[in-house]
Amino acid sequence: MDKIEHKMVAVNGLNMHIAELGQGPTILFIHGFPELWYSWRHQMVYLAERGYRAVAPDLRGYGDTTGAPINDPSKFSIFHLVGDVVALLEAIAPNEDKVFVVAHDWGAFIAWHLCLFRPDKVKALVNLSVHYHPRNSNMNPIEGLKALYGEDYYICRFQAQGDIEAEFAPIGAKSVLKKMLTYRDPAPFYFPKGKGLEAIADAPIALSTWLSEEELDYYASKFEQTGFTGALNYYRALSINSELTAPWTGAEVKVPTKFIVGEFDLVYHMRGAKEYIHNGGFKKYVPLLEEVVVLEGAAHFVNQERPDEISKHIYDFIQKF
Repeated sequence: MDKIEHKMVAVNGLNMHIAELGQGPTILFIHGFPELWYSWRHQMVYLAERGYRAVAPDLRGYGDTTGAPINDPSKFSIFHLVGDVVALLEAIAPNEDKVFVVAHDWGAFIAWHLCLFRPDKVKALVNLSVHYHPRNSNMNPIEGLKALYGEDYYICRFQAQGDIEAEFAPIGAKSVLKKMLTYRDPAPFYFPKGKGLEAIADAPIALSTWLSEEELDYYASKFEQTGFTGALNYYRALSINSELTAPWTGAEVKVPTKFIVGEFDLVYHMRGAKEYIHNGGFKKYVPLLEEVVVLEGAAHFVNQERPDEISKHIYDFIQKF
C-alpha cells in the first residue's frame, strides 16, 4: 500500500487527485458513494502485482480533487462525470486506445455511460453493485422513486440542497460514514426527516470487520475536509441526467462486461432488479454481458468487504482481452 503513488492531474477544469500503482495495461478504477480512490486499495495492489497499471481517481467533488463548483448540482451531470473520465484517460494513457474499467456504485453508473457514450475508450468493463438501467422516457427518476418508496427514501431526501447536510453536521463525518459503509440491510434505505441516522441500526461488529478504525479515519478525514455536498450533487443531477440522455433512449451498452453484486446489496433488492438482471432484461441492453456473479453473504461494498474475491474476479475476466 505504501508504494501507491499520488499525483494531481489537470482534467476538464478540475485538479484531479489520482492514486497509481504498477506498470502495464491501464485499469481505471471508479469509486462510488460515499467513497474515495481508497475504496480500491486492495484491488490496486493485487492487479499491479499481476502486470497491470492501476489508476484510481477521487471523483469530482470528492477527496483531494478540487475545482468542482459544489454549489451548482447541474455541474455534476453524467456528461460532466464522463467528461472527467475521458479527459483523465487522455492525460494518463495517451498511448492506449482503450483501457480496462472497474467501477462500483456511482462509479458503475458513470462507467455504464462512459461505455454508452464512448465505447471506443473501453476494452472491457467490470461493474459492481449497480446494474445498467435503461432510461425511462415516461417518468422523471426522482418522481418514480417517490412513487415507489416515498419521500423518506434516501435518494429523495438527498435532493434538497443543504437539507441532509444540515442533518449530518451535528453527527459528524465519521459517524455518518460508519453507518453507511457498514450498512447491510437489503431493504430500502430511508432517512426520515428529523431522525437522520438514528433510523439506521448499527451493523453488528462481526459484519464490519473489514473496515478498521484506521481505514474509517481515512475516509472521515477527507469528508471532514470536503463535506458531503459534492458527493450528494450526483443524486441532485439525476433529473437533469434523465432529460439530457433522451437521445440514448433504448441504446445498448456494447462493451464486454462482467457484473458482480452482493447477495444483500440494497440495489440488488430494489423492486424488479433481480428479475431484470437474471431474466434477460439486463442482457438485452448489455448484449456483451458475459457473466453475472452474485456473491453469497456479501452486501453493498463488496470491493472492500470481499477484496480478494473481487480482485480475482477482475483479474480472471480482464486477462481474456
